[in-house]
This record gives sequence, structure tokens and C-alpha cells, in this order.
Amino acid sequence: MKKYILCGAIASLLLTTSCSDFLDVRAVGSVNQEDLLNQDGLDKVLTGMYSTLHNTAYFDCTLSNWAYGDVLGGSANKGSTYTDQAAFTSLETYSITTDNSFFIQKWASVYNGVFRANVVLDMADQIKDDLSAIKGESKDYYTETIAQARFMRALWHFEGIKLFGGAIPYVGSEAYSSSVNPMVSNVDESGNYIYIWDKVVDDFRFAYENLPEVWTIDKGRANKWAAAGFLAKTLVYWSSAYNGKNGNENHWEEAKTLLAEIIAQGKDNNGTKYKLADSYEDLYVAGISDWTGESVFDIPMAISGTQTNTNAINGPFTTAMVGSLGSGGWGFFQPSYELANSFIVDKNGLPYLDNSYQSMPTLTTMAETVPKTNLEVYTDPRLDVTIGRFNVPYWDYSIPTILDGWVRDVTNGGLYMNKKDIPKKADKGGLSLPTETASTAKNFHMIRFADILLWYAEALIETGQYKEAGKYINQVRSRAANHYVKAANPETMEESTSSYVLEDLVHGKVSANAAANYRIGLYPDAQFNSKENAIQALRFERKLELALEGHRWYDLARWGIAGNEIKNYINYEKQYLVKYARSYYEPHWVTLPIPNSQILTMEGVLVQNENWK
Repeated sequence: MKKYILCGAIASLLLTTSCSDFLDVRAVGSVNQEDLLNQDGLDKVLTGMYSTLHNTAYFDCTLSNWAYGDVLGGSANKGSTYTDQAAFTSLETYSITTDNSFFIQKWASVYNGVFRANVVLDMADQIKDDLSAIKGESKDYYTETIAQARFMRALWHFEGIKLFGGAIPYVGSEAYSSSVNPMVSNVDESGNYIYIWDKVVDDFRFAYENLPEVWTIDKGRANKWAAAGFLAKTLVYWSSAYNGKNGNENHWEEAKTLLAEIIAQGKDNNGTKYKLADSYEDLYVAGISDWTGESVFDIPMAISGTQTNTNAINGPFTTAMVGSLGSGGWGFFQPSYELANSFIVDKNGLPYLDNSYQSMPTLTTMAETVPKTNLEVYTDPRLDVTIGRFNVPYWDYSIPTILDGWVRDVTNGGLYMNKKDIPKKADKGGLSLPTETASTAKNFHMIRFADILLWYAEALIETGQYKEAGKYINQVRSRAANHYVKAANPETMEESTSSYVLEDLVHGKVSANAAANYRIGLYPDAQFNSKENAIQALRFERKLELALEGHRWYDLARWGIAGNEIKNYINYEKQYLVKYARSYYEPHWVTLPIPNSQILTMEGVLVQNENWK
């Protein structure tokens, strides 16, 4: 076993993923077991474990999950050109196969993360007596180290479950080896699938019960409440529709109790009690977005010196503007036409829950070669924080009026730009590099407090408390009234006058000089008289509030409505983008296939999931 520990520790420190027996022989300048089996060495390996959150992949396995949650889920188009990234194009157009390279990379990313966590667990157990005598934040160092490692092990297994289903190999301490790909089966001796939900829940629960409430030494570490958030999320997913045994057990009461505790007592690593950020925009501006009280679990980002390889969660240049607005980028991750129109509201400032917004003209159209946005129609003010559109100020860069420097290929990606992932030109505190539009020091919010409130509302609905759920859905909507994009002088980008307004029906006031007409209101009590109506509001609110944050497809899949919703999306989007003309989404694709290459590598130990047999 010693050679395994040595191997794993070096892998973690050097950010590698494999090793072999030759490491029994110590190379000149290498790190040996004795160097690492102490608190200082374990701290370094812990850092290696957390570093898996910072995957530099552009598309396939970043934890923002924009390729799956947003592009597969219909919130965004891949962007760039049709032929760029063929595996991504296949995913986007629902030409899904078992050998798609995106799935291979995601699978590898998941089990590399699991491996790193198991390395920490194994090393800590070897020096348990020494570590147990060291005081931690709230318990002893050993217990807190184990809790962090089990949190990360659960996080990565859950990441695999969300994509590939609940019957994937669970690699725990008993199965740990020097390989990131141990021969662990996902079926029992009778060929029945082994679903791992309970093991993931056990890991998260241990972390919840043993992590400190606040880390004073490192705000990027998972605390008790982050673990509670992931535990609740797992219970919510486990209780949702999916199909078969993949996720249909009822844990709503447990989830509800836990979420209520998070709402009442949870706090971030600054010691700030969880709350919604004061404004929706605050969540996406470097310097103020990270510790607003809304961060339940963040992936921390940093920019230092003249660094040009950015820490942006989606990789350098992936989402950056392609030309004159910034330094140049690759032009990926463009919001869909369907998503943009979803923000249109009725006279009461409410979304069209019956999808009638799809029969309305798209907000931005092409008049010959000149894009034009209808600024008269009333929209939810979150629209222009989420999506960049023509004739509306794009952060502090400019007001786009021509295609040059905007999108790479209108015919493939459409007319809208991602806005949440792009830092302002002059971020607060100089936290982005002026020459790198995708470069940002703002954290990526894996779970934020709005998530917690909406999951709690969902749990209340599922346990028959419809009217109570409405309070939390409306709480999220109410925050949307606190900010709107102002009109700007196109030359200076300073605030300017306009005839457009924000009609804030939440607080009963009208605010002037808006960049477009905005309107926001709260759902009436009548919306929550039945489960059907309540769940309709909940689902639409998640679509708007969490747009382009990597959640949409996962939500549709777990709710069991992906087939109909994505079919509807394809029919809408193909009016504007011909690439969808022959697309078809199979309802059983609520889980994606385990990569065929992994099944072959595992020599029959690993079996394809139930939807792809």
C-alpha cells in the first residue's frame, strides 16, 4: 500500500492522474512518503484535492457545466462556427453517441476528483494519531481533514450521477488504489445496477456534521453549510422524477428540514448569514460578487500580475467578445433566442407560464444586415444582466449596434451574447486584466442562496405546502426589482436620459432612464392554490433566475420533462438557426451514456447505464 500512497500524493501535488510501480524507486529530487506524511505534507495534498475544482477545460468538464446545463438544456447555443468543436456540435444538435469525447473527458474529470479525495483520506488515516492531537477550527485536524475529503469525494461522485445516472462506480476508501480508474463495477453479481445515492449522501452528511461553520484561514474551503447545501441538493435530485431507480425515492421531508436549517442558520466563510445579494447585478461584478452573503459554495478565482492564462471558470477566450468590444475571443456560449424571449412579461410583470412568449416576435431581429432590438416590450430586468443584446449597454464597453466585434457567426450562434461570464471593462478593484476580456477574479457560484430558497420552495410544494412555497419564490422575484440597466451615452458610457422605465410593481414605483422597458411583479396567492400551478411558477423562476449558470438541462432531466421541453425548444430555435432543422431529442436522454471507451477499458466490469443499453 505504501507505493500507492506515494504515487497518489505525487499525483495530487503535480496535478497528474496516474502512476506506476516504478515509483517504488525514488528518483533524484522526488518527493517521498516521509516528506508528505505530516501536517504540512497533507496540507499540500489537500490543496491538490481542491485544485480539481479549477479545471482549465474550456467546454467538456468545467464545473460551470455550461455545455450540458445550458447548451444541451436549450438556454444557449454553442456559438463559434458549426464545424468548430465537432463533438460539441453533436451534443448541441442532439446527435448524441456513446463515444462523444466530451463524455470521456467529463468521466475522467469526475474520477480524478474522486481519486484526489481518496488520496487525502488514505494519507490522513496513516497519521491519524498525530493529526487527532492537532486543534482545528472547531474539531481536531484529522476529523476536519477527513470531512473535507469526504465532501470532495461526494461532490465529484454527484457530478457523475447528474450526467451519467445513479448507477456509476462508487470508489471509496476500500476500493482506492494507485489508479484513477480502479476496477469497480456498477452492477452486482446478479447483474443488477448498484445505485450510489446513499453513499454520496453519507459522505455529504459526514461533512455537514464535522466541518466548521466558518473557515477563518481559507475562505475557499467547504464549510458545514456548503456541505449542507450539497446534501440538500443530492436529496432533491434523489427525490425527483428522472426514471426508474435513478432518482425516484422520496426524501422531500428530509430535504425540507435541512433547507430550512440552512435558511435560518447558514453563513459563508466571512461569517455573513446567508441572504440574497442586494441586487442581481452584484452577483456578477468582480470585487463585490464573492461575499455578498449569497455564496453557499464558490469556486474561488484570482488574477495576479500580468497573468494572461485566465482563471475564468469557462476558460480563457471561450465566452469573450470576438473583436472590437474587447481583446478578442472565440465566440462560444451564446444565449438562445428562446431564452431571451422567456424574459418577456405581461401587464402584471409576470412571465408567460403558458409559453405564449414563443409566439411573440423575437426581441432582436435582423433588418437586412443591421440588428434591431425591440426596447418597447416589457421584460424582466434580469434579462439585461444575463444576456447582451443590441441597442442595450453591454456592461461598460459600449452599446452594440453593428455585428462587427459582437458574434463570430450569426447564422450558427444567433444575435445574443453571454453577459454574466464577462467582467466589466473596469472591474471594481482592478480585478481583471484590461487586455483579457475573459479574465476575472470573480468567483463562480456553484450553489448560491437563491438556489437554496428555490429548492426549499420545491420541497414545500412536494410536501403539500403550496402557499408557503410562494413566499420563497416571490422572495427571489422581489430582489429582481432592486436593479435595472440604465440608459447610457454611447460615446462615454455614462448614464443618460431615456424614455424607458422600470415599472416596479413589487414596491409600487416607477424608475426613469432605463435602457429598455422593464417590469417586475410578484405572483398572486392564486398561483399557489394547486401543486400544478405552484410547480409551474417554481420551474420558470429557476429558468430565469439561474439562466446561463449550468442548471437548466439537469433541472429538466430530474423533473422528467426534458423530452417535451427540449422538443419545444428545437421547434422554436430552428426558426432562426438552421442547424436545428433535423435535430431530435430522445426522451430517454435524461442521463447521458457512460463512455464506451471506459466500458471497454474496464473489461466487462462496467455496464452501460439503463437508458443507453
